Amino acid sequence: MEVVPSRIFNLLYIYIDIIWLVIFIIILLFTKRYLAIIVGSVGAIIYFLVDYGIFYHALGTREVNGINTLVLLLWLSISYGFTNFTWIWLWLDRDGFALEWSILIVSGWLATALLSQNFGNNFQVISIKRGTSSYHGIMALLMFVGYTILIIYNLKSNRVDNKNNNKLNKPAKKINILWILSIGIIVQFSWEAVLLISGIRAAGLAPLIINSLIETNMGLPYIFLIHKAVTARFNENLTKINPQLNGQKLT
Repeated sequence: MEVVPSRIFNLLYIYIDIIWLVIFIIILLFTKRYLAIIVGSVGAIIYFLVDYGIFYHALGTREVNGINTLVLLLWLSISYGFTNFTWIWLWLDRDGFALEWSILIVSGWLATALLSQNFGNNFQVISIKRGTSSYHGIMALLMFVGYTILIIYNLKSNRVDNKNNNKLNKPAKKINILWILSIGIIVQFSWEAVLLISGIRAAGLAPLIINSLIETNMGLPYIFLIHKAVTARFNENLTKINPQLNGQKLT
């Protein structure tokens, strides 16, 4: 099934979004979420390599009108790449502030979109779109592989010795796959819904539903495993963790 996500917005949207990104980064710095900033920066680079390198150059599925393609895709990758990866990372932290971070990000997206719609009539109009039929299958495969790894881990963590009817090993704590799946769906659904509500995204539920199930969600199992490995050694403020002190900071 070919899904063609498209957007029509004005140049003011980009300017306001840059201001929002600066505010968001300042808040992250103020709260010492340095790991989240690093992960968000890596996410922005990945988004740009995929969007500009693969979608635009290799596959020719990305189309941009009204502005320089390189400039637009660089901003777009930093905007959603940084914010999405940072939000996912903060959610995985389970620091008790998932609701606060979520409201901050979604309300920022919504305010940016609606302000540009209200006051951007005299600004340059920009339109972008991309086809998905040439790569959604690969994304679905990556999602399947990622979640299969987590499923196998859970199945192995509760193995039973049929002969002695005893646990082979002390059961490992199961991964909450439903929680991880929810994060992947909610993050993509949130900004797809904001684009749809604000009129930036063309009317239609197909991009909202299909993209929410696949696009961001395909990376969640891998990000979860990376998060688990990194946060076993470092706190969010980049201080090292001493395993012998049960997770206490090294000073």
